[in-house]
Amino acid sequence: MIKNLRPVGNSLGLIIDRPILDLLGIDDRTPLRITTNGKSLHIEPVVQDSSTGMESPAGRRNAKGGKPSRRPGKTGK
Repeated sequence: MIKNLRPVGNSLGLIIDRPILDLLGIDDRTPLRITTNGKSLHIEPVVQDSSTGMESPAGRRNAKGGKPSRRPGKTGK
């Protein structure tokens, strides 16, 4: 998929299509970690482990082998 950046104030924004957001469990309140290797960007959702309070990438399983919650503070109900 190829996307173009769009002006947002004095910055540029990337519009992410709804199916990708839904697949990754991202909404407008999901914190995202953005890293670079100097040539490309890597963007991943971050979740907070309720048992430790530590942040971890959303795609990784927690220490008990279960799925991490998609949004901090949400119980899935």
